[in-house]
Amino acid sequence: MPFQKKNKLGFTSTQPFDKDPVCFKVLPGIKDKLKTVPDWQERLREFVDKIIEENIDGS
Repeated sequence: MPFQKKNKLGFTSTQPFDKDPVCFKVLPGIKDKLKTVPDWQERLREFVDKIIEENIDGS
């Protein structure tokens, strides 16, 4: 069954994301713990934006 265009049931976002994900290694067990945090992906994106902004302002 092919994926239908403009499907509203799957992932949707008003903000486009880069096609290439950012990946990094974590200590054993951290990935599973992170997945238990509510809305962890959005919170991590916000944190990354914050540390980038702090680094740019602090330069």
